[in-house]
Amino acid sequence: MSASLADQDHRLAIALGANLPSAVGVPRQTLISVRPQLQQLVNDWAKADAGDMRCSWSPILETLPVGGPSGQPLYCNAVVLFDGVQRPFSEAGALELLAELHQLERRLGRDRDRELPWGPRTLDLDLLFWGEWRLDHPRLVLPHPRLHLRSFVLEPLTAAMRQSVEWLP
Repeated sequence: MSASLADQDHRLAIALGANLPSAVGVPRQTLISVRPQLQQLVNDWAKADAGDMRCSWSPILETLPVGGPSGQPLYCNAVVLFDGVQRPFSEAGALELLAELHQLERRLGRDRDRELPWGPRTLDLDLLFWGEWRLDHPRLVLPHPRLHLRSFVLEPLTAAMRQSVEWLP
């Protein structure tokens, strides 16, 4: 994978984070469990044939919480970069993917209606960018408006751009 965000319009990045246990275990185990589900979800959303898209996964990093209530546990954070996304850019497509990501969060115990802003969570999936496409919608802004301010996203993103790593339990 190339080390530039701007040189490929067919890239899509998603950040993963968790700092509360889910039904499958501690935050690290949650991310490990979600990895194949997320890969399949994006593959299905993109309507890609097997092998059409490549995934590059960052390492799972433990980071301090940023914002939100004090006393939160450490987060486990990672980024997956999908290369070769051929689905045409569209607001409807982006919102469809966002809805699928939120559904996956709910399956792992996240309740966005009951949590505090920037509070602890069982799983957080954020769509970071889809190529160089720009979207300003009440439910989704692309690229992610705080991407450049979050080392807990930038560090794993740059790691995923360099090489993909396996995650061990």
